[in-house]
Amino acid sequence: MYANSIVELDRAHLIHPVASWRSHEKAGVRLLQSGKGAWVTDALGRQLVDGFSGLWCVNAGYGHESIVEAATRQMRELPYATGYFGLGSEPAARLAAELAERTPGDLNHVYFTLGGSDAVDSAVRFIRYYFGAKGEPQRDQFISLEQGYHGSTTVGAGLTALPVFHNGFGLPFPWQHKIASHYPYRNRATSDAEIIAASVAALKAKVAEIGPDRVAAFFAEPIQGSGGVIVPPHGWMKAMRETCRDLGILFVADEVITGFGRTGPLLASSEDDIVPDLVTVAKGLTSGYAPMGAVFLTEHVYQTIADGAGASLVGHGFTYSAHPVSAAVGLEVLRLYEEGGLLENGRAMGVRLLDGLNGLRDHPLVGDVRGRGMLAAVEMVTDKEAKTPLPAVAEPGRRIFDRAWDNGLIIRAFAHGVLGFAPPLCCTEADIDAIVERTRMVLDLTLADPDIRSAL
Repeated sequence: MYANSIVELDRAHLIHPVASWRSHEKAGVRLLQSGKGAWVTDALGRQLVDGFSGLWCVNAGYGHESIVEAATRQMRELPYATGYFGLGSEPAARLAAELAERTPGDLNHVYFTLGGSDAVDSAVRFIRYYFGAKGEPQRDQFISLEQGYHGSTTVGAGLTALPVFHNGFGLPFPWQHKIASHYPYRNRATSDAEIIAASVAALKAKVAEIGPDRVAAFFAEPIQGSGGVIVPPHGWMKAMRETCRDLGILFVADEVITGFGRTGPLLASSEDDIVPDLVTVAKGLTSGYAPMGAVFLTEHVYQTIADGAGASLVGHGFTYSAHPVSAAVGLEVLRLYEEGGLLENGRAMGVRLLDGLNGLRDHPLVGDVRGRGMLAAVEMVTDKEAKTPLPAVAEPGRRIFDRAWDNGLIIRAFAHGVLGFAPPLCCTEADIDAIVERTRMVLDLTLADPDIRSAL
């Protein structure tokens, strides 16, 4: 009775993100009640292995008492401190310093946000200010990748290149441009070198088209997350970063998904052997236990903005930027990643995850398996040679998620038939094996679907 009443309250009043409002009114909410490790329990008492870490974010896993204690202690001592008027708090200063010590190169300055979307918006504002300070205010054009995701706020959704985030919202803006994704599985080029060369050429061509003195920055994810966990060839990020330097534009690595152990290290950029001009992060920064994101700025970006403003205010800020409770959570999560062994365990379990998913390649519906660390995807097709996507009539996004849920598994089911995986770094071998085994069950059930059988 209690669960039913909450479902009705949710149905009547709560608007869910990226949802069909009418469909949600009919279906109602699936209530989650508790979580421990890599597992969650719903309101009916059913246990499910969370193969997606909530929304790519509960990297440390559920139920860490030390994180709860850190937040509780900070709430008792100082639940809020504004960053305005030169005020602040110890946890925020300490977290900024700890992060700066670990970021590659001279990414030494940190601006805290509430999440990934406003981190991207903040980066855009900082970049515009940077070029104004340099005496180049005409550099107001931005480039990102098709299949890319950079948030769902107005500015970030325009940089995002997924139609659902544009339709009905008047996006993208004219100053937001796209080039083709590297997407190795569906790329006309057949070698890594050819894919990299094509992306470099596309970026140069787009800059030339817009105007070499008009482009401000290029945004890229080390792995394209919401586009379908698309992993670029090794060396792609480095080539694009160097191209941006040659073109005189800023390179922004959007690590909202890939940061904090998701691909292995704290930041994927260090694994890619690059130092971006700016980096955006969120999600794993607090392991989803509290809202927080950040923008890291290199010395030359920070100093240019600071010198340009001089004694004037840099007019950008949020009420909850550098929130002390979120910062306290971030410090404890960082300790768990390193001293608690979560990064090390995540690397080992990432190998097991990819080995297990690669074992599904023999399935009639599996066209591709890809990933890095604890971030992976299985792309489903009805014809392996032609790489034919699942038919839209089969509603792969909804049906596959439902089937996974019914079999005790939470994964991301993309509308074009890609299954996304981002398990917590705390996973045991048994947890990973459960994810793989239940994925095979989902594949088998999907293979039996009449809509799929007729498309084979």
